[in-house]
Amino acid sequence: MSSTPNAPQADHRTRVTVLVALTANLVIAIAKAVGGVVAHSPALLSEAAHSVADSVNEVFLLAALRRSRRPADARHPFGYGKERFFWSLLAAVGIFVMGGCFSFFQGVEALRGGSEEKFGGYVAGLIVLGVAFAAEGLSLVRALYQVRGQGGVAKGLRDPALRTVVAEDGTAVLGVTLAFAGMALHMVTGQVVWEASASLAIGALLVYVAYRLGREARDQLIGEAAHPEAAARIRALLEAQPEIDSVEALFTMKTGLETALVAARVDLMPGFDSEQVEEVAVRIKRSIARTVAEADQIFLDVTERSAREAQGSPAATGERGGA
Repeated sequence: MSSTPNAPQADHRTRVTVLVALTANLVIAIAKAVGGVVAHSPALLSEAAHSVADSVNEVFLLAALRRSRRPADARHPFGYGKERFFWSLLAAVGIFVMGGCFSFFQGVEALRGGSEEKFGGYVAGLIVLGVAFAAEGLSLVRALYQVRGQGGVAKGLRDPALRTVVAEDGTAVLGVTLAFAGMALHMVTGQVVWEASASLAIGALLVYVAYRLGREARDQLIGEAAHPEAAARIRALLEAQPEIDSVEALFTMKTGLETALVAARVDLMPGFDSEQVEEVAVRIKRSIARTVAEADQIFLDVTERSAREAQGSPAATGERGGA
C-alpha cells in the first residue's frame, strides 16, 4: 500500500489551502510594494518582500503536492514521497533569502539614511496593512481548520506543505502587526528608528521560521525514522510471533508523507526448513502491512538461531536468510 485511503482527499484540501494562501499573498505583495514605495516605508517594503517570498514558496509547495504522488519506477524504486520534503526545504530557503535578508537590509538602510516622511502615503500604507492583516488572518484560519480536520496539530502538521502554510500565515499576521506598530510610532514620534526596528524584527522572525522549517525538512530528507509509536507496534508484533526467538534489530525510515521503509533482523526458533522460513516471513510481512498502514516497503532478514550460531552470525552479515 502506497498511501492511506484518504491521502488524495487530504492532498486536495491542502492544495486548496495553498492556492488560497497564494492568491492572498500575490494581491497583498503588490499592494504592500506600491504602498511602501509611495510612503518610503522600510517596514512596508519588508512586508512586501515577505509576501513575495511566501508567494514563491507556495508555488514550491504546489510542485511538492504534484510530484510527490508519482508512482515508484526503476529509477526511484521507493517512490517520490521525499519530493515533498525537498520542496519544503526550498521554501524555507526562500523565506530566509527573500524575506529575512531583505528585511534586515531595509532596516539597516533606514537606520543609516533615515526615511523621507510622507504621512499621506503612510496613511495609505496603514490601510494596506489593515487589509493584509484581514487577508492573512483568513488564510491562517483556513489552514488551521484543515489541521484540525486532519487529526489536530500532532497529525496535521506532519505534512510539510501544510506545516509551511501555517508557519507562513502565522508569521505574516505577526509581521503585519510589527510593521503597523513601527509605521504608527514613526508617524507619532517622527523617529525612523521605530520603523527600522520593526523591519529588523520582521527579518529576525523570518530567519527563525526559516530555520525551524529547514531543520524539519532536513531531518526528513536525510532519513528520519518512522514515528516511535509505529516502530513500537512493529516491534511488539514481531516479538509476539511464536516462531521468532528474538528481534535482533529494527530499522525504519520515512520514504514519504504516509509511507515508511521497515527492515528487521530476526532469529527464528530452531527446526524450520527453508520453505517454512519463507512462509513465516511472508505471513509476518503481511501482518506488519495490515497493522501499520505506513509500512510501505518491508524487508526481513530471517535466520534460525542455531544456524546463526553455527555459521558466524549470517543474520548480522546479511549472507543468508533475507526474505
